[in-house]
Amino acid sequence: METPTAPDNGDEEHAVIAHFRLARDGFGDVDQRKRIYDAEQVMEAATRAANVGEVDGNEFGGGEAVVYAYGPDADALFKVLEPTLRSLPFRPAHVLLRRGDNETRVDL
Repeated sequence: METPTAPDNGDEEHAVIAHFRLARDGFGDVDQRKRIYDAEQVMEAATRAANVGEVDGNEFGGGEAVVYAYGPDADALFKVLEPTLRSLPFRPAHVLLRRGDNETRVDL
């Protein structure tokens, strides 16, 4: 899988990676996965409308859900995704804003 790079920042990769703790170990409950999938659809539409990147999928396992999004500017991407990410009820939760080699953690 190739990750989009930021055209104004050389080959630096920008990403928003959201981590949510699920109620159970493993892959979580069916309802939890459905909420993540539904949120992904909302975020994908928002990123497309704002032209700030794309939601690239998820991973479930070990009692955690992780959602990946990539774009040319992690801060602009997070600004668009933040309302939906904060609306998910799973806690603890945090987001990693990755700007090339720099990474910032934001607790949700």
